[in-house]
Amino acid sequence: MRRSLLVLVAAVAPAVLGAQSPTRPFGTLREQAALQQRWLERRLVTVLPMLMRKHGVDMWIIPMREYNEDPTFSSLVAPTTFAARRRTIYVFFDRCAAGGRADPGDGSCIERIALGGTTQGGLYEAHRAAASVDAGAEARRAELVGDEQWNALRQIVEQRNPRVIQINVSRTFAFADGLTAGERDGMTEALGARWAARFRSTDALPVEFIATRVAEEAEYYPRLQELVWSLTQRMFSSEVIRPGVTRTSDLVWWWRQTVNDLGLTTWFQPSITVQRRGATAAQLGEDPIIQRGDVLHCDVGIVALGLATDTQHNGYVLLPGETQPPAGLQQALRNANRLQDITMEELRPGRTGNEVLASALARMRSEGITGTLYSHPIGKHGHGAGPLVGRWDAQDGVPGSGEARVVANMWYSIELQASTPVPEWGGQLVRMAQEEDAIIGPDGRIRWALRRQSNLFLVQ
Repeated sequence: MRRSLLVLVAAVAPAVLGAQSPTRPFGTLREQAALQQRWLERRLVTVLPMLMRKHGVDMWIIPMREYNEDPTFSSLVAPTTFAARRRTIYVFFDRCAAGGRADPGDGSCIERIALGGTTQGGLYEAHRAAASVDAGAEARRAELVGDEQWNALRQIVEQRNPRVIQINVSRTFAFADGLTAGERDGMTEALGARWAARFRSTDALPVEFIATRVAEEAEYYPRLQELVWSLTQRMFSSEVIRPGVTRTSDLVWWWRQTVNDLGLTTWFQPSITVQRRGATAAQLGEDPIIQRGDVLHCDVGIVALGLATDTQHNGYVLLPGETQPPAGLQQALRNANRLQDITMEELRPGRTGNEVLASALARMRSEGITGTLYSHPIGKHGHGAGPLVGRWDAQDGVPGSGEARVVANMWYSIELQASTPVPEWGGQLVRMAQEEDAIIGPDGRIRWALRRQSNLFLVQ
């Protein structure tokens, strides 16, 4: 009978998992928060005005309640804010567009108002109640709560007379569907028919606001990638793997523990899989012991400074006497690399995800490669806001979310697989699944956030 996972890990931990010494790869929490706050200010000053004008919106209202926050919430608040304050209503109003004035480019055109909640480090004008309460040594203005918030919202709207009021309601994108039924009913009742008639739901505004990254984030993101690469290379090495002893689940929990010890987290449970000559997936089972001659695959991610990564790398466990993988396995990796090249060439602003998918797959087939493409945006979320480029089970296009358009300053996980018959394995198909994060710059050009894997990691 197979021993339990806990007993197995305890037995092999000294040799397989190794001693961990937590470090701070991105500085202290305080230092990280200061960096994230600068990024937030940059986004509110530059990205927000641009997108509101692009989509013809002069007021954007985002109401939410504690623990039921709008998906835009994490893109709007300081790193020290973890939830809405009972109810928070964010209001953005473009004074320059409403008044026909030119934008000076310093963010001053957009009013940023918080009805409930804080100033987010001075980035919002926090409206308070008229009455004061005794807070011990000093009196302070009470928070707006309940109907006071809706009354204050109506006053703000009436004073500014917006032509178009964006609300976040969508049947396509979860990222654009943050307005709950209760909050919509409350806001509609408070504002009345006149202002409710000016509500408009534009998927692209919240989706693109979440998706668009600033230059300072793009400059920092390679540091996250460097860490991921160092960890995957370490995991797929003899430091961590003992052929004939280590199970795939040991690597899963090695990853989770190592990332945790670094003071970081992940947005999904990592996965480790094995391909073996002459063995099917069913024969290998869900948690096989890694053996010499195995092809290894990982799907892993980390979250740091409010940014997510998503990476798939491959390794090979050398047979006795081998110093390199069989040539057929190397060719299999090259085929996946070629599909990466094709996808990068086709992924550009202005195209829909379905257009990118169709053209990339057509080129793949013309070059005799067998594979599938299922890339997605990444950034604030692992499966980020923006158009999907296929799904593993939808290679003819993705309705709705595949019809959105790629924009500049968006990041993508280039996720795909190519399956190649390997002569050394008797023609058995070997699936090389790869995933690397890429950055689309302000000029529309795309580049790897760091690099892509062109050689299998080797376990001696």
